[in-house]
Amino acid sequence: MAKIALKPYVLRDCTLNIKNGATDVGDYEGSVSKVELVPTTAVQAWKGLTPSAVYQDVASPEWVANIDFAQDFETANSLSQYLLANVGAKLTMKFTPKVGAGLKAATVTVTGLPGSIGGSVGAFATASVSLPVDGQPVLA
Repeated sequence: MAKIALKPYVLRDCTLNIKNGATDVGDYEGSVSKVELVPTTAVQAWKGLTPSAVYQDVASPEWVANIDFAQDFETANSLSQYLLANVGAKLTMKFTPKVGAGLKAATVTVTGLPGSIGGSVGAFATASVSLPVDGQPVLA
């Protein structure tokens, strides 16, 4: 059996670009502290009366893009402002987890949803969103 070499990486020096159709909205890596593409995969199971009568089926994964970011309601096209103004819009998000490391970028189509407004006294106001992903991520 072949031994598979591991090449773990630390998440830094990332890029995050968002487009709305052919319009390049901007690069948001300076505003974002977390990008995470997360699958949820449903498994259907049926069991009969005998121990060997077990059947399973796996559905296609449903993905979300979890993003944590600093709130900014002053800068034009900040992520806070853009998501608030584009609820329901289909956006193309391209995330590169480490520039120059040979890692592939993940491109997904997400549905715009707004983040929160406000937060705790004496702290930077941040927000988290879970944007629904259409289909599967494309790695290239």
